[in-house]
Amino acid sequence: MPHADLMDERAFGPEGNPLLRARLHIRGWKRRLRQGKIAAGIVTLYDSLNGALQWYIASSERRKGLVMDEVANLNDDRIVYGILVRSNVLGGRFDFDAFDRLVERALKEEMPDYDYREMLTGLENVMTQLGVMPFDESALPPEHPMTY
Repeated sequence: MPHADLMDERAFGPEGNPLLRARLHIRGWKRRLRQGKIAAGIVTLYDSLNGALQWYIASSERRKGLVMDEVANLNDDRIVYGILVRSNVLGGRFDFDAFDRLVERALKEEMPDYDYREMLTGLENVMTQLGVMPFDESALPPEHPMTY
């Protein structure tokens, strides 16, 4: 994974860890897609989305404005995405279910001919709405040469 050996999972706290992980995965999916590693890039996209969603809900201040059931499973990305849409944090135009199906496909097969541009635009929009993008990539730890 793009964050392997680049971060101590406990060092940045409950907000900093998922944000750094999301940003490291963003850098990773950009590189993988450029290299034509489409399936790996899509799976890395999902990991970046997971980090971004977990970062957003990790803040008690941001969580105050969310419309959610007290027993909502905040470890389920689909549930968190729905909460953020209902709470008007996200516009809801990104098709999370279609993306989830795409990730399942990418886990099973290579996808060299898949045109990911529309999906990528939607996901970048989500990342921008959450406040994860844009960011200065030079502020991230350098990539490890053993990273996929």
